This record gives sequence, C-alpha cells and structure tokens, in this order.
Amino acid sequence: MKKIYLILFLCISASIFAERVETIKFGNMEQWTVRQIKESKLLGGQTKTLYCLAPKDTITQNGPYTYGRNGNPWSTSNAYAKVAGIEKAAGTMRPEKREGGGTCCRLNTEMLEVSVLGVIDIQVLVAGTLFTGQTIEPITGAGDPYKNINFGIPFTGRPKALMFDYKCKVSPEQWVWYAKGTAKPKKQNGHDVAEAYIYLQHRWEDANGNIHSTRVGTGYHRFTKDQPTWVNGFRVPIHYGNITQESWYKDYMGFKGLMRAKNSKGKIVPIKEEGWDANKQPTHMIIMLTSGCYEAFVGHEGNVLWVDNVKLVYEN
Repeated sequence: MKKIYLILFLCISASIFAERVETIKFGNMEQWTVRQIKESKLLGGQTKTLYCLAPKDTITQNGPYTYGRNGNPWSTSNAYAKVAGIEKAAGTMRPEKREGGGTCCRLNTEMLEVSVLGVIDIQVLVAGTLFTGQTIEPITGAGDPYKNINFGIPFTGRPKALMFDYKCKVSPEQWVWYAKGTAKPKKQNGHDVAEAYIYLQHRWEDANGNIHSTRVGTGYHRFTKDQPTWVNGFRVPIHYGNITQESWYKDYMGFKGLMRAKNSKGKIVPIKEEGWDANKQPTHMIIMLTSGCYEAFVGHEGNVLWVDNVKLVYEN
C-alpha cells in the first residue's frame, strides 16, 4: 500500500512540474485605478466612478484614459464618453471584495441610460467585459461600438491553457434585450451566457494598412448556468490549428469579423482573419472575459461573471 501511495505521489509531482504557470500582469485583481468622472449638467451633473485594472491611482478630472501604459495589457467595457460636448461615464466592471480575502473583478450586464433633464433619451445594453487591448477614449457615439477598440496585445508564446478563478450568475430566460440606443429596447429570442476565450493570432499588415491574421490557437468556454461558489484554477484548453472539424467545435469559436486593431498609421481597422495554422508563430493574443456572449448592446440584463487570478499555463 505504501508503494502505491508513493507511486501516486510521484505521478502527481511529475505532472505538476511538467508545466509552468504565469500570472498575467495585474491578473491577480489587486491593483486598480479609480477615475472620478463628473457628468454634464444636462445629465444631472453627478460624479460617477469608473475603474481600470491598472496600477493603484486616483484620477479626479474628466478626460480620456490611456490604456496600455505601464505595460498594462487590460482594457474594459468601462468608458468615458463625450458626445457633442456632453460628458458621460459608463461602467459595467468593478472590483469586489472576495470571500476569504483579496479582490476580484465583477462583470455585470446592465441597461445603461442617458437621461437629459430627467427624460430617458437613450438606452443601451452593455455586458461587463475585461479584455487584452485598448479602448480609445473618448467614446463619441454608439453607432459603431468597435471603432474605438484595439483588440489584443503583442505576444509570441504558445501556452496550453488559460486559467482563472470564477463564479457566475446566468439567467435561464430564453430572451435577450436588443438595445442599441437607436430605438426603444425590445426583446428577442435568445439565451445570453457568460464566456471566456483566448485567441492566438499571427498578424501582418499590407501596404494599404489592412491588418490580416491567421488563427494559431483557440480556447473557448461558455458558462451556461449559475455557479454560485468559486471554482478555482478553472482551465480553458488552447487548441492549435484548424478546429472546425472537432466534435466540440461551434460556429462562435470561428472568425467573427467584428474585431479591430490599430495599424502602423494609427488607424483602427478590421482584423481580417483568413485561415488557421498551428505552425505559425503568434504575434498577438486576445483574451476576453465577459458576462455576455452577444454582439454589442444585445444580451440579458442581470447576468454577472466574477473572475480572479488570470494566468497562462505552459508546458515546462
């Protein structure tokens, strides 16, 4: 019996030392920049708080925040907007104390309103999102929500999994809000869920400034029901190359055509994903942790995803 225990111990030890785990910068959710945004008097003139997963700091003046400084890889669904001179703060991501100590990140799906002189003028549905990349502030309109986002960060590694702690609240309702601000919100059929994914891309730019990409690696998971207690060390395996023939493949794991990136001329342009290749060297990594799975301004109000300790796992 002792020999069996020894063999089991040696096997477990070998599997542990066969891999290397790296926390992504600021991925332990313990450092936050606090932004105090005073909204325009037409909107009530209240001071709203926005949070950035970034070095500890407090900013008490209105203005764009520069994501990506200090080597910070993270941006969020929180944003400072300035439309026709009217200033607004929109926040669906914030820190929250975790049971047992420490801080985690809470991502909410919320209906955000713009009310002028007490009358609701615009309503948009926003999923709480934490992602690698940059939001280019100020936001100047809701017509094209992706035009202000530079998705992904430079990255050349080949990890085998994305790992993090999580819990979630996911509505079982089979409808979602369609609320894009251009008309009164309406319900449509669907089931909104939380999700986490990681894309490893090999990108290049042509002479006209277009950004092309080959998908090197993909990890994807959807959280379809409530998980009220923390799951620690949850892993999303990264699969290299073409995954479209795998039994578990779903269309949403493929090429969405929505993501943008900043080219060498400083312009935000679409990322044109054009194929799969496991042998390419990654140049960029996109990580997305979000309380909703639909396109911008569509989803189910009240869904929540909590995340903590975001890491990458490598073969040692």
